[in-house]
Amino acid sequence: MFSTANVGAADRVIRILFGIALATYAYASLVSPWSWVAYAVAAILVLTALIRFCPAYALFGASTCSRSATGNAAKTSAPPSDRSSSRL
Repeated sequence: MFSTANVGAADRVIRILFGIALATYAYASLVSPWSWVAYAVAAILVLTALIRFCPAYALFGASTCSRSATGNAAKTSAPPSDRSSSRL
């Protein structure tokens, strides 16, 4: 759906836990229009954790994924071999 994931594993866990906690707090405590705002924020947190993409991260070029998880493998060169090359 989205080109690259930008929400890492630890970030996903934090978003899900915080989203559930916020929704629970809104259900138990808030009795005003603020409860709907809390529900919306909780839904956004859980949704971005599930799809592994955060539009705000994309806007600012941030990512909490490891490089291998984003599809951009680390471009490191292979270590030089001990054998000398026969083609010079």
